[in-house]
Amino acid sequence: MTTPNLKIGLASFAHTHAGSYARVLASMPGVEVLATDPDHADRAPESGGPAMAAELGVEYVPDLDALLAWEPDGVVVCAENARHRAYVERIAAAGAHVLCEKPLATSVADAEAMVAACDEAGVFLMVAFPVRFSPAFTALREAVDAGTLGTVAAVTGTNNGRLPSGRSWFTDPALAGGGAMTDHTVHVADLMDALLGGAPATSVYAQSNAVLHAGEVDVETGGLVSIGYATDAGDVVVTIDCSWSKPADYPTWGGLTLQVVGSDGVADMDAFGQRVDGFSQSAAAPVWLAYGANLDEALVAEFVDGVRTGRAPQPDGAVGVRTTRIVEAAYASAAAGRPVALHTTP
Repeated sequence: MTTPNLKIGLASFAHTHAGSYARVLASMPGVEVLATDPDHADRAPESGGPAMAAELGVEYVPDLDALLAWEPDGVVVCAENARHRAYVERIAAAGAHVLCEKPLATSVADAEAMVAACDEAGVFLMVAFPVRFSPAFTALREAVDAGTLGTVAAVTGTNNGRLPSGRSWFTDPALAGGGAMTDHTVHVADLMDALLGGAPATSVYAQSNAVLHAGEVDVETGGLVSIGYATDAGDVVVTIDCSWSKPADYPTWGGLTLQVVGSDGVADMDAFGQRVDGFSQSAAAPVWLAYGANLDEALVAEFVDGVRTGRAPQPDGAVGVRTTRIVEAAYASAAAGRPVALHTTP
């Protein structure tokens, strides 16, 4: 007796990872893929809609109603940040599991509403934090869990990148919810959530500016966020450089690094360190040729396995709420010029 194929929808091509997710899903045995991109006309002349679906080799329908009428088992949401809640609530009401791009929402209230909608519908909500699946992070997490570093006291994280191009909504405060702090704080905050066992953040202090790319965009392009965590083993201070500080001709979009300082040792991690450095004569620029694990592939595989087995995958909606709370507090801190205390439960 054959097992029926899983039906996985892809809602919107707005996010730059949508194409990667579509390719991964289309290559998976036993998975049918159907995409929609209802707002692609708003992004013209950027790629999207039926033309992008054809390039990716996936079937396409004009709107979310048509996608949900297909009765998908799960849906990957790649819409603009401010549109996540509306998509997730409709998908959950239709009975499909959800993988939502990061950040989960542009406000804590929206993030909590999304989690509640999925809980009420009896479906799971996963958040797209692919760096969680980096082999380098897995090794770091195992070392911390094994006590190799002793008691963790401080972490320095960087998630830098180039000014987003090809998708103008990333620098639209109404659609993105902010700039560099929105875009890049959450990746490191997710890794801290995993590394510290979901311990709540207790305080956030942030500074931001628009010195980089001054006058080009209406959002902050540089940010430094300091987060205090309360763990069973003691307090931990995490500092995140979340700036769009890589030049346009940098070999890659950016990168993510961590340095974890413990009572018995220090460990450094580069999530994208598996690469060969080179130089392109035709482009007259340096190049990085990456190898090793495909993090998007690992992320999508986790989601699909959860849909297939009914097991709620990680990182889940609760992680999305906690990381959104940190970003919201970072903006409040930057505006006030002082730390913001958080009184939360895990």
